[in-house]
Amino acid sequence: MAWFDPENVIAVLTAAVGVATSAGVLWYERRVPRRKRIGYRVQMDTPIGSDVSQGRANVRLGLFSETPDMADATLVLLRVENDGSQSIANDDYTGRGEQLHGLTAEFTGRTVRGVAVTHSPGADHLMDHFTPAAGLRHTGSLIRLPRVPLNRNEHFKLLVLLTGSHVGSPIRVTGGIRDGEVTPNQALRPDEKPPVFSRSARIITVALTVCVVTLASIILVRNAPPPPIECVPGHLTVTGSTAFGPVLEAVEEQLESKCDGVRIEVKARGSAEGLRRLAGEAKSRPDDTVVAFSDGVKPAAYTELSETPVGVSLFHLVVNDHVRVRNLSLDTVRRIYRGEITNWNEAGGPDLTIKLISRDADSGTREVFGRRVLGGGEPAFSSRDCATKDDPSVPYIRCELNGTQEVLDQVASVEGAIGYSELRRGEDLKGLHQLAIDGTTPSIDDLDTSTYPFREIEYAYTYGRPPAGSPAAGFLDYLSRGGGQGIMLNHGHLPCAMPKGMRVCAEG
Repeated sequence: MAWFDPENVIAVLTAAVGVATSAGVLWYERRVPRRKRIGYRVQMDTPIGSDVSQGRANVRLGLFSETPDMADATLVLLRVENDGSQSIANDDYTGRGEQLHGLTAEFTGRTVRGVAVTHSPGADHLMDHFTPAAGLRHTGSLIRLPRVPLNRNEHFKLLVLLTGSHVGSPIRVTGGIRDGEVTPNQALRPDEKPPVFSRSARIITVALTVCVVTLASIILVRNAPPPPIECVPGHLTVTGSTAFGPVLEAVEEQLESKCDGVRIEVKARGSAEGLRRLAGEAKSRPDDTVVAFSDGVKPAAYTELSETPVGVSLFHLVVNDHVRVRNLSLDTVRRIYRGEITNWNEAGGPDLTIKLISRDADSGTREVFGRRVLGGGEPAFSSRDCATKDDPSVPYIRCELNGTQEVLDQVASVEGAIGYSELRRGEDLKGLHQLAIDGTTPSIDDLDTSTYPFREIEYAYTYGRPPAGSPAAGFLDYLSRGGGQGIMLNHGHLPCAMPKGMRVCAEG
């Protein structure tokens, strides 16, 4: 699946909208309401006279009907409250000069005839501030309100008798609040039933619901579930180590059977050849995907190649069954391959000439054997048939073959032959058996504590780092962390991703 297909773009944008909405509402809840704020609302504006413009029919008794100048009277109930999250003190009002008052209520087009002040329950102390000396007065259409300190949610109400205009004419409260504002109040009154969820909670709920529904719709409209991460359609060439070849072939079989459109071609012809092919083909045809496996690290010249350690490979020495030897010291092995010991009777075996069955120069196994066991290279080639010398003056018999299976076949068929292979390839073959080195046999069970020398880290090489979603990345992911781990264990290799393998791979 392409990263930038329409479904992914919509999914990412939807998720981003949901996250942004949640973050925005949380920011609003935490930052905006912290400002000091006085809110006001008109809770009642009703005619009480018989000649009120745009008024409603009313019946009046008592003083309302006996007072002539009340014919155009209106009655307004104005609520003023602290609806912010901080208390407001006397000095938070920013009136200039000698002004005593903090707020001004203006009733446009009407004349204030009288004012009555009431307070919220438990706030009797507020009444001490509503005196002419504190700044309470009215003139014309204005009421001057004192600098009343208000705790959070405290309020007071003004019942105002007015004449001279119609019901619903503009009413406005103004004034300055340090680090705050005076604004018409949209919040619920204390005597109103609050909703189950706050407005912010409703916004978040709706936004997230839309996001979830959108994402669920994207999932439902897909024709098929997304393929596993390792199932990246395309062609992949896997080359290199013959020692690791059986693992690669098993991974190829599994991925091609479970993944549509995946085509893997395994060409295990030796570590050196695999690295040469990767470097050459990747330069000339960078669109082709090639992964090369090598027993051990690459040559320093291949600076453009990136390595991924995938497992630890175990190798062993094998000898023809006519040689009744089960163990050799490391020193004896080195003397045999230097040509100093040429007959098995010098190493505790029968009177048979030693024949060295080796791999060619492209073999990573040969390179590991020389570096890890011999401490140097093998002697020169001296035989084409692996049984007789081409040059009688050479004291030893040594031939070179292209692959591991050829080595095992020759060791099994040639008396006195000795060779080497990866661990599992030589375990069940007839005509040959395994040799211990200094009494130690190879085993992945104790690989992290054993001193057995014939082992090496298996590296996967690519031309640069394979991009996510590429066939190479899918193949390596499956090999290193997916079902490939079991395949490696079954073939005698310890995965680097397993805890025991991590320690060995880290040590190199």
